[in-house]
Amino acid sequence: MVNSLIKLENVWKVYKLGKVEVVALRGISLEIAPGDFVTLIGPSGSGKSTLLNMIGLLDAPTRGKVFIKGKDTATLSEDELSHLRGKTIGFVFQEFNLLPHLTALENVALPMIFQEIPEETRRERARNLLISVGLEDRISHQPAELSGGERQRVAIARAFANNPELVIADEPTGNLDSETGKKIMEILTNFHQKEGKTIAVVTHDPHIAAYSKKTVNIVDGQTSINQVKAKKALWSK
Repeated sequence: MVNSLIKLENVWKVYKLGKVEVVALRGISLEIAPGDFVTLIGPSGSGKSTLLNMIGLLDAPTRGKVFIKGKDTATLSEDELSHLRGKTIGFVFQEFNLLPHLTALENVALPMIFQEIPEETRRERARNLLISVGLEDRISHQPAELSGGERQRVAIARAFANNPELVIADEPTGNLDSETGKKIMEILTNFHQKEGKTIAVVTHDPHIAAYSKKTVNIVDGQTSINQVKAKKALWSK
C-alpha cells in the first residue's frame, strides 16, 4: 500500500560551478501524503527552488531517492516520468506563465492536450474550472486584459486541468497585494478542503503557513517540519 504521493529519501543536490561545488540540498527526507496541505518556507538561497524541483519531479538528485506513488523515479524513462508527472502534479508559478496569445479558456485547456483529452471535454472542463475560481466573465479574455489576481486564478485553474493529485504553488502570492493574495490562498484552500486535493505551497512569506497543516522550514538546504493546525492567516495591511 502506497502511503505517499511524493517521497524523498536522503536527497542531496550538488551543483558544479567550474571547480566549485555548491550544495543546495543536504540529505533531505520528506513525504507528502494524500490530503496534505504543506508549506515549504525559507529565505532566498535556502534551497526552496531546488526542493521544489525535486518534489515536482523536474530535476534528479545527486544522491538519494525520489519516489512518486511508490515508484522509484530513477527507474523510469523520461517519457514515463513526464507522463506520470503530467497526470499527477499540477504547477502554479509566481509569474503566471500564461501564453499571451491564448484566451483564459485556451490557457487552462492547454495541459489537457498533452494528455490527449478530446477537445470538447477539454473546453468543458476548462470552462468549469474558470467558473470555480470566479472567472466566468473572463473566459474569452487574453492575459493582457486581466489583472494580476485574475491571471493567477487562470493559472490555478490550469494547474487543476488534468485533475492532478498534487498541486505545487511556487510563491503564488509573490506578485500580488495582500488582499488579492488572501483570495488566492482561499481558492487553493477550497480545492484542498472540498475536493481533497493535496497542496504544497513554496513561499518566503510566514503568513502563508497559517493556511497549512504542515510547515517545512528550509535553511541552508536542510529541513525541519512542524505540524500545525491550519487557521486563517493574519495578513498585514
